[in-house]
Amino acid sequence: MSFPDLLPQFSDWIDGVRGRLVPNQLLSEITWFRVGGPAQLFFQPKDEEDLQYFLKHLPKDIKITVIGLGSNLLIRDGGLDGVVIRLSAKGFGSTEVLDDYKIRVGTALPDVKVATAAADAGIDGLTFYRGIPGGIGGALYMNAGCYGTETKDRMVELRGVKRDGEIVKLTNADMGYKYRKNNGPRGIIFTSAVYQGFAGDPEDIKSRMKEITERRETSQPTRSRTGGSTFKNPEGHSSWKLVDAAGGRGLQVGNAQVSELHCNFLLNLGDATAHDIETLGETVRNKVRENSGIELKWEIRRMGHFVPGKEVREFLDGDVFTGQV
Repeated sequence: MSFPDLLPQFSDWIDGVRGRLVPNQLLSEITWFRVGGPAQLFFQPKDEEDLQYFLKHLPKDIKITVIGLGSNLLIRDGGLDGVVIRLSAKGFGSTEVLDDYKIRVGTALPDVKVATAAADAGIDGLTFYRGIPGGIGGALYMNAGCYGTETKDRMVELRGVKRDGEIVKLTNADMGYKYRKNNGPRGIIFTSAVYQGFAGDPEDIKSRMKEITERRETSQPTRSRTGGSTFKNPEGHSSWKLVDAAGGRGLQVGNAQVSELHCNFLLNLGDATAHDIETLGETVRNKVRENSGIELKWEIRRMGHFVPGKEVREFLDGDVFTGQV
């Protein structure tokens, strides 16, 4: 499917945009799952000033969706209407070492590059980012973390652009971080962040990062088409153990499968659709609820339109999901 081209509506101001604009860009080319329909209009701003200009002129009734590197994300087969904005590493991927073991980074940087830049500068405390797939923008949005440390433990300042183009700065407290979510102001596109670390030996930090890499590669399907951890850990439980106990390991719907290696990961075996993957996730949730009484919650963000006739219901028999989740 495809959407009507929005660009003709913007003819009186669009020439001032310096970034990349692509109508009906297939998002399956961007997401780690390699599934998803088109973006009605895909925009990659050249820099923060270009982003400001675009947002100031974009009509307020046009919906905006911001995506990062495409991990932890399931875009449905019907795609996304409105404008999809993705920041590029070229325009939003800088790093700057500050005084007092702080580092400022652009939000388009992969998490692993932030961990490496901090290690090179002798800044400890950010090694956990070596174990998280994806980019800093997504990590800031969802309070990503692993191995006992979360984004909220290190981020001290955020910079972003509001829907009207205004630049804003936010503190850690402004974001109201909880487990895998934030309660901060809505509608802000994060462009950079400052992290507070502490003194460390670069070689020791890199050694620990290597251990994290080896641990991930032996316990997670890191080289597969996956979105990362699928479900949040319920308090006092591990999602993968609940899925395993319910008989979910290796379960398959179409060409989507629960990983045999780590059953909190869903895989695209080759030509799965978003419908296959989301249906598999709801099948797993249903099995876990029947087996343990626990209702798993998605950690992966799901968004976009279903293809008509290919809707997915919660726990397979509940309400059809609508909108962005």
